[in-house]
Amino acid sequence: MPFRTRAGQPRDLLALIEGEVRERIEDAVDHVSLEVMVARRRRQGLPAPLADSARDRQEFTGGVRAFLERLQADLQPALTLEQERRVREAAGRTGADPVARLVAGQVALARELPDYWQRFEAIRLAYAADQHRSGGNRGGLLRRLFARRLPGRERP
Repeated sequence: MPFRTRAGQPRDLLALIEGEVRERIEDAVDHVSLEVMVARRRRQGLPAPLADSARDRQEFTGGVRAFLERLQADLQPALTLEQERRVREAAGRTGADPVARLVAGQVALARELPDYWQRFEAIRLAYAADQHRSGGNRGGLLRRLFARRLPGRERP
């Protein structure tokens, strides 16, 4: 009996499973990034992000990429050389977009690591805690140093 699929979906089981895993990973990464972004803004007394704000969208996309890079870096040591090669190949088939390559790598990692989702959750918690401790600001030290020199600001 053929698989029942929506228009445009692949009809073989492996492609369907990979598509579902990709979608689940994308949703989970989006959730982590948005959660961190909202928490940081709440701590800083800033308004919640807006979907139609180009600046907020750019910040969100940066958070997605940062979390995906963290996932890759934290999961890579668990791989054998052969698994690492397969993950690299899967990521390489997606083209030049760095986020798409990182997502494809995560889909391959989910296939290679039986405890992928448990590891994902542990990394998610550590990432959120790190972002909370650092305030989520990149270049925080430089920003503070340069802010002291702006007119109207006193040196502490």
